Parts: sequence; structure tokens; C-alpha cells
Amino acid sequence: MPNTVIVGAQWGDEGKGKVIDIYAKKADIVVRYQGGNNAGHTVVIGKDSFVLHLIPSGILHRGKVCVIGNGVVVDPKALLEEIATLESKGIKIGKRLLVSRDAHVIFPYHRKLDELREAKKKKIGTTKKGIGPCYADKVARLGIRFVDLLNEKVFKDKLNENLEEKNPVFSRIYNVKGYSFDELYEEYSGYAGRIKKYICDTTVFLNESISKRKSVLFEGAQGTLLDVDHGTYPFVTSSNSTSGGASTGTGVGPNKIDKVIGVVKAYTTRVGEGPFPTEFSDDLMERIRTKGKEFGATTGRPRRCGWFDSIVVKHSVMVNGIDEIVVTKLDVLDDLDRLKICTAYKYDGCVYKDFPSDIEVLSNCEPVYEELPGWNRDTTGITSYSRLPKSAKNYLKRIQKLLSVKIALISVGSERKQTFSNE
Repeated sequence: MPNTVIVGAQWGDEGKGKVIDIYAKKADIVVRYQGGNNAGHTVVIGKDSFVLHLIPSGILHRGKVCVIGNGVVVDPKALLEEIATLESKGIKIGKRLLVSRDAHVIFPYHRKLDELREAKKKKIGTTKKGIGPCYADKVARLGIRFVDLLNEKVFKDKLNENLEEKNPVFSRIYNVKGYSFDELYEEYSGYAGRIKKYICDTTVFLNESISKRKSVLFEGAQGTLLDVDHGTYPFVTSSNSTSGGASTGTGVGPNKIDKVIGVVKAYTTRVGEGPFPTEFSDDLMERIRTKGKEFGATTGRPRRCGWFDSIVVKHSVMVNGIDEIVVTKLDVLDDLDRLKICTAYKYDGCVYKDFPSDIEVLSNCEPVYEELPGWNRDTTGITSYSRLPKSAKNYLKRIQKLLSVKIALISVGSERKQTFSNE
């Protein structure tokens, strides 16, 4: 299998967990390269449902090595809880999990800052997991990495430095109590002792593995439109969720990546605040949300739902260099008489056929739609493209033509077996 990046090509929640799980069968190593436990990848195997926030979905396949790269920010408490949950369900971790020594560590003050800022300013819709403040410390060169956590002197110095800066912010700006050095030092030294066996130089491991012709699957979190550079800024996450993040977040050069696969829903969703041009009316929103079980895997928040937006996905195809796409949740549209695909935006007398970064345009534009007939037939039991209703095939063909990229797989349900190729 070629070294492959899998990215979300909308606003996240596209079904990447299931897709990664499918492709992980042929990979030797699965590596997560950005984000933190603000992500939620759901994989359904028979009657069991696994929700993974930090550990790559490949952990569900026996013998696969899973890596948390340097571009990820890690809450050690959350990581240990996730390991314990998997092992309680019979998933053996052992030596199959590696954590980058250079990954930055989330502390309670990051979570608190996230919560306080979200309450004080115009809402972004963060998960309040401390992701943004941790990345901010990384850029400000105040961050504490796992390699620092394992060095007693360095950890003490860096923790002191952080608390000297942050505690006055808590007391003077937010009027809340700060954090105790002794308590944090003891708590995180304990985490370090338990996680130490997983920590290593993952950059060397990945590059040496590739030189030995091992195949690597790069697992993205969130989605392209949440990328801090290429998304609907400021309503974005704090990392590069596009394919370019796979190199910076792992230390694997772009010349060693062979393929990029984008994952899209047959419609569109987003969680939290921010512009959403093709958002449904209330009645259709509730209908699709209920059928598609559109509630966040991390927060449980109801997702906003809308028609398929080709402007958004064309932008994703371009900035990620997507070679092919996987379309998920086609079955959720089974009961609709008519379907719409957005092909342009209108705003202030202008027509936009490319994605505009201006938040004013995105928030107030009028979507231009093409209408297609629905198929009014249950597709959840279909196991091949040839057996899809004609209208479903036409819908997929139109999406493929608008995006100028091949549809590789189609998903009509949450289970592994409810996926087939576009042939």
C-alpha cells in the first residue's frame, strides 16, 4: 500500500474513523499528525462502537503500530483513559503505541483558559479541551513537551515559568484562582511515569520504517474547512488539518507521501459556530440530523446539517492535493424526493465559484443550487455500485464531475461491511 494521507474535506465529522479503519488493513503503521482529544473518530465493528480521540483508529487491527506524532497536543490523562478503555474491550496496546517525544502536553490551565475565553469573547465553538491554548504556548515557545516532562529539572523550570505567567492572568483578568506548582508537578510526574514506555523519537521511527518499505497511513483529524490557514477563519481549529500537516506533524518529508484521500459526506455538516452557506431549514435539519445521528463524538453537540457544497469540497481538493474521495452516509439521503448541490455563491452582485476567505461573504452569501431527483429507496443493504438506484448513481456522478476527482469508495452505513468501491 502507498503511503497515504486521509483528510476530512468538509468541516470534520465526515466519517474518517471508519475510512481509516478500512485502509488500515493494508498499512503497517497508522500515524495521527495534528489536533488533540478535540477529535472523535468512531468505528463500528459488529455490535461494538469505538470512539477514539487520540489513538489512531488502526489500533483496532491486530499487529498495526500506531503513532501519535509531534504535531498532536496530548492530554496525558485523556490518553491514559483511552488506553484503559480499549484494553477493557480486549484491544491489546502493548508495544503497538508510540508517542512522539516532541508532542506538546496539555495542562489544566490550558483547559481553563479555553473555557474562560470561550465564555468571555465571541464564541468560536471550541470543545474546551485546551487545544488552542496549548498550541498558543507552542508558538510562544512556552510549551512543555513529553521530552521535557521526562527531565525533572527542565520540567520544573518550564512549569514554574508557565505558572508565573498564567496565574496572574487567572487572578487579575478572570478573577479566578490559579494553579499550584506542587500539585501539577506531582500529577504530571505521575503521568510521565505511566506514559514513558510509549515515548520515543517517532520521526526517526517513521522515516526508518519507510526506508524499509513499510507503508504508513497518515490520519488527519477535524476537516479542511477547520484548518487554521485554509478554513473559515476564525471559526477553525488551532492546527493544520490539511494534508500538509502530515509532514510538519510527523517529520516525514512530502516526497515520501504517495497519495491523498479526502473523505466527504453525501451532504454537509459542521459543529459549533461559523458560516455555513448550505445549512438546512429547521424541519429538514431535524430530519437529517436524526437519521444521520449527527451528534458530535467528542462533545455530543448536535451538528448543523446542509446540502452538499461543491465549492467547499473543490477548495479542499485543491489545498490538499486530493487524488480521490470517499463518500459517506449516502444512505441518509434515501428518503428525500429532491436533492440539491451547491455550485456557486452569490453576494453583493458577484458570483463566486471558488471558495472566498472573506467571512462576511461566507456568512451572508446566497448559495446557487442544482436540483436532482432523489431515489426513495433504502440503500443500507446494497453491497456494490452496480446495485445502487439510478438516481443515486447520477448524484454521485454529478459530484464527481463537479470536483474533477474520482470517487473511490461509497459508504451506506456505519459498519465496515457497508462500504463498496465505485465500480
